[in-house]
Amino acid sequence: MKRSKKHTLNATIECLENGYSAYIENLDGVVATGSTVDEIKKNLISALDDYVETCKELNIKPPIELTGNYQIDFSMDVKSLLALYDGIFTKSGLERLTGINQKQLWHYANGLSKPRRAQVLKIENALHRLGNELIAIHL
Repeated sequence: MKRSKKHTLNATIECLENGYSAYIENLDGVVATGSTVDEIKKNLISALDDYVETCKELNIKPPIELTGNYQIDFSMDVKSLLALYDGIFTKSGLERLTGINQKQLWHYANGLSKPRRAQVLKIENALHRLGNELIAIHL
C-alpha cells in the first residue's frame, strides 16, 4: 500500500490595525482574516477546504500540497508578535526574558527596524523557555 506524502504548508500570520490576516506561502488565493489568532487558524483551514472544494466543482486539479494529508505550520513576524502581546508583555519584561534592550524592542514593535535572524531566535527561544516553565507549573 502506497502512503501519500504529508505536505507542510507554511502560513504567515500578520497583525493588522483591526485584527489579523494569514496566507499560505506559495499558494495564491488562500487567505483569511480574523480578530484573534485562534480565529485566523480556523478561518484559514476553512479557506483551504473551500479552495479544494472549488477546484473540484470547476474540475481543476488542486495543488499537490492540498492533495492527501497536509499540516499547517504557522509563523508570525516579530512586529506582529509584539503587537499581539502588547498588553501582556512589557518591554522591560521582554528585555529580562530576551536580553534585548527595551529601545530595540520598541523599534521592532513599531516597524522602525527589522530584527536580524539572531535577534528573532533570541526572542523565540526566550518565549519557548517561558512557555515550558509555565506548562510545568501546577496550581
